[in-house]
Amino acid sequence: MDVHRRVLSEKSRFFAEKLSQRREKGVSHTVEISECDDVEVYVETVVLMYCDDLKKRLIGENVTKVLALLKVSAAIMFDAGISSCLEYLEAVPWSEAEEEKVVSHLSQLELDGSMTEVLQRVSSEPSTSARSDGILLNLLSGVLQAKDDKARREMKTLFSRLLREDSFDDDNRFDVSKDTLYHLCHRCLSSLVLCLSEATAIDGSRRDRGVLMAEIAREADNLQWIVDILIEKRMANDFVKLWADQRELAELHSKIPTMYRHEISRITAQLCIAIGRGNILVGKESRFSLLATWLEALYDDFGWMRSASKSVDKKLVEDGLSHTILTLSMRQQQAILLKWFDRFLNKGDDCPNIQRAFEVWWRRAFIRQYTDAEDSSQLQITVCSYPS
Repeated sequence: MDVHRRVLSEKSRFFAEKLSQRREKGVSHTVEISECDDVEVYVETVVLMYCDDLKKRLIGENVTKVLALLKVSAAIMFDAGISSCLEYLEAVPWSEAEEEKVVSHLSQLELDGSMTEVLQRVSSEPSTSARSDGILLNLLSGVLQAKDDKARREMKTLFSRLLREDSFDDDNRFDVSKDTLYHLCHRCLSSLVLCLSEATAIDGSRRDRGVLMAEIAREADNLQWIVDILIEKRMANDFVKLWADQRELAELHSKIPTMYRHEISRITAQLCIAIGRGNILVGKESRFSLLATWLEALYDDFGWMRSASKSVDKKLVEDGLSHTILTLSMRQQQAILLKWFDRFLNKGDDCPNIQRAFEVWWRRAFIRQYTDAEDSSQLQITVCSYPS
């Protein structure tokens, strides 16, 4: 490139140093740039030194090109070029792919505090865990209390996806805390108890039946959402015991019409599916207590659950329930399955079909026991000693 020494010396501290010893008038000098990654970008950066309005010149360029210009400007200490590139990056929108490039490039350049304005878009001041939990609690509470059902469903879907993405990124993981989620669980449970208490006295209440029914369904749906997050985050073990301990809620549940309450039984179904898949690991006592408190309610509501909600997978619920029952002791399996047997014969499709669990229990209780007894009478063990 044939360029003017004065322009290079005035605009670039790198060239000013290189040319400081060569002041003869009318004499040309040569500066060689070794290890030049991209010749075209170097040429264009030198051309920018001749521009009076760099910011105007950069209008319309893409982010990748400006990052390349910034890298060269930093290498040759072209301060005006650095400032203009940073001002451009701060002002234009970025795609997600461009955002990664900007953060990566700026982290590699030693520009001190000059890039702070740019990075403020993607980084905030360090916050304590308590402050982060407070923000998340407010956001999640806002979703649960939303008045517009469509907006509430959309935001639930969005938050579920965002929290799921966070769980896969171990390097930059920022997750909702267990305390925050259980705080919301207790809030939903309190609301459900209140709604069901009103429903049991609905004849003497001025509340509209449709409004009350919608409130119960909404609170049950809210709790289902939080339980889904707990299961996804592998934090649902404590909720099994919490749900099993809701005897007051279960008693209120039994006193109101099925059309009001069936959404609540979906929570029991959620837990059984997760236990059956091995996604929740709790002790035998908690598993049995869960079924002791809520199994009859699930039986009673099963027909309504299937007919009122297209999202309920009948087979999934039945398989989860079967697997959960089969994790109990043989005595507990027998007590539950004999009751189910009588109920199924009278209710048919309105009762979960857990024949699979019944078959497995039957084999365990009768066929396998008899076979094991026969095999044990014929067992012979020969112990041989070998020289060392």
